[in-house]
Amino acid sequence: MTVLGVAGVVSLAIIGVGAVLTLVRLVRGPGSPDRAVASDVLVSLLMAGLLVHMTVNGSDTFVPVLLVLALLGFVSSSTIARFLSPSDREGE
Repeated sequence: MTVLGVAGVVSLAIIGVGAVLTLVRLVRGPGSPDRAVASDVLVSLLMAGLLVHMTVNGSDTFVPVLLVLALLGFVSSSTIARFLSPSDREGE
């Protein structure tokens, strides 16, 4: 296995641990803002995993998928931030 392959496996393992911890935060909450941030982080981790996969395999087949995920993450974060009620925002 090459150095790039080992780095890819280690990177995917770290991203997987981050995704599991993010899923825990998504399920446990405690509030809507926490769940919104967790979903945004989960989309970012999915994008990072796809990028590592593309780098290790030397392909560019998932570039359109990455663009759609980036747009989806931006639009969903903007929409959730717009429609959160003032009672859900802590510290204001």
